[in-house]
Formats: sequence, C-alpha cells, structure tokens
Amino acid sequence: MSAFIAEFFGTALLIVLGNGVVANVSLEKTGGHKGGWIVITAGWAFAVFTAVSCTAQISGAHLNPAVTIGLAVNGQFEWERIAGYIVAQILGAVVGAVVVYAYYYDHYEATPDADTKMSTFCTSPAIRNLPFNFGCEVMGTLILVLAVLSFSSPEMSSPDQVRFKVGLGSLGAIHVAIVVFSIGLSLGGTTGYAINPARDLGPRLAHALLPIRGKRDSDWSYSFIPVFGPIVGAILAVGLYRLMRP
Repeated sequence: MSAFIAEFFGTALLIVLGNGVVANVSLEKTGGHKGGWIVITAGWAFAVFTAVSCTAQISGAHLNPAVTIGLAVNGQFEWERIAGYIVAQILGAVVGAVVVYAYYYDHYEATPDADTKMSTFCTSPAIRNLPFNFGCEVMGTLILVLAVLSFSSPEMSSPDQVRFKVGLGSLGAIHVAIVVFSIGLSLGGTTGYAINPARDLGPRLAHALLPIRGKRDSDWSYSFIPVFGPIVGAILAVGLYRLMRP
C-alpha cells in the first residue's frame, strides 16, 4: 500500500505545484499574474522535481499513467500493479486540483473569464485540430518516456573490481525535471503539453464537479486527446528505445 499512497501523494503534490503556477500566472490579482510561459514551464519542471524527490524511493515516482504503462511494456513494472497505480495517480490529481482551487479561491472569484479558469485545471489546444493535437501529445510523451527509459545511474568499482551503481538521491529527479522543462519550452505551446493522462483527467473531473462560479463546460469532447495521446506516445517510446539498444 505504501507505493500506492506515494503515487497518490506524489501526483497530488505535482498538481498542487504545477496547476498552482498556472493559477498564479493566469488568475486576476495574483502576485504572479501575467508572468508568462517561461514561469509556467519552469514551475512545472520544479513541480516534477519536488514530487519525484518525495516519492522516488517509495513507488518509483511514476506519477503518470503513461510512464507506468511504458515501464510495464518494457518489462520494468508488474502488469498486475498498473490499475492500482493509475487509480492512485488520477485520485491524487483530483485532490491536487481541489487544493489549488481552494488556495486561489478569491482569485477565481475575481477572474471573469471562464476559459482562463478552466486553463488552471486542464489543457486545451491553441488551435483545435484533433488529429494534429493528438500527434503533439504523442510526440511530447514519446520524448518524455524515452528519456525516462534512457536514464542511468553512474557506476563505480570496488577494490576487488566489482562494479556497482551509485544512486543520486534526490538529485536523480533533476533529469526528468529538465526533460519536462525542455518539452514545455519547445513543444508545449500547441496543446499545453499534458504528457500525462492523470494530470489532465483528474483536474478536468475536479473542474466538472467543483461549484466554480462562472465556469464553462469541461470540454469532454477534447478530453480523450491528453489521455490516449500520451499512452500511445509511451508505447512508441518503448519501441524506439528497444530499437536503439545494441
């Protein structure tokens, strides 16, 4: 159970800090209002670093159903644990989004635009073209999962020449944080780079359920893009990773 709890807590923390930076930049009368895209992408990268650092030693810090599925397809995670991890991730994302809403409640009240309010929960495309949007989510997640599969720990030799891997502790989270930062800066402008089904679906559910004054619909006609696009991207990443290996 500790691994499932860690995935729940880690994903909730990811959303509190990740959606939190979007709320800080987007909502009216915050100190970070109109901070811009660099602030958002940096905030998400730091959110990933924090969440992974807190949970890596307990659950492996997947915090993303696409990563969980990709690792399972690559033989690095047990198939029977997938459902538990994904449920924990989605529930954690719902709770994280509710925390952000409660934290910024006065600023949601001060923000009249319904699209802006929704943007602090879930993603939407800059230009609505569903096949193109799907491809963007596939590409972003392919890069993320390929990088995760390719990370390696440094090795050292003992006096008797036995080689062993050296853990990096919390510094190991820097790898994935930098990749997420890079994806956001380079590829995030088209769809908001969900690259994580739980990150989009959980907060979208929260947006639909919360009594947000002046909110719009939760755009369920688009919701399958940030769910299935990342899953396809993760599976393709495994195929490319295996193709590149000697």
